[in-house]
Formats: sequence, C-alpha cells, structure tokens
Amino acid sequence: QVHVVESGGGVVQAGGSLRLSCAASGGRFAINAMAWYRQTPGKQRELVASITSGGRWHLADAVKGRFDISRDNALNTAYLHMNSLKPEDAATYYCAADEDYRLDGPYAYWGQGTQVTVSS
Repeated sequence: QVHVVESGGGVVQAGGSLRLSCAASGGRFAINAMAWYRQTPGKQRELVASITSGGRWHLADAVKGRFDISRDNALNTAYLHMNSLKPEDAATYYCAADEDYRLDGPYAYWGQGTQVTVSS
C-alpha cells in the first residue's frame, strides 16, 4: 500500500512564498509520476503541477512563472515551490502519485491534503 503525505501548508500574505512537500512510501513498484492538485469549496479539483521520475514536468497556465515543481527521486518526494502567491491560490492542495508516467493522471494514490491560505 502506497502512503502519500503532504506538508508545508499554512497562511501567507499575498506576494509571499510557500513550499509544499509530498512524500510517497510503501508499495511494491516504483512511483513514477507525482502531482499537485488543488481544490476550493464548490469547485472541481484542478491539476496544478506534475513531474515524472525522469524529469518531465507540467505546470498549469494559472501558475506558470510563479510556481515550480521539483522532485528528489531517492526520497520519493516532490516539492511545490509557490511564489508570488495570490488570494486565488488559496485552496486545499493534494498530492497524488502513481506507478505510471502520465503527467495528467489518473493517479491511484492520494494524500489527505494541506491547506494554503493567502491573505490580501
């Protein structure tokens, strides 16, 4: 069973930065794709960023130029570096992982989510 655990959420002022971490552990097979999604009440979960173990990555248009995703394959940990945060970035951020290489999912394993609040 693969466990996915996020950390790093919190409250930040608009224009500030946060770094989210996601660690995947367990399972019999290698985790190849990891992703960050976000969701606000009443809205669908949206893909923010994703990365494969080979270094391919994707960023949603809404965060390009402000967010970055990186990964430490040895630790099976992905990071979401969020800069120039806007109030509209406030959401619950979920990490997802999968043995497949698809950047856009679907993802089999999900974390519990971490809250990001951006004050204006």
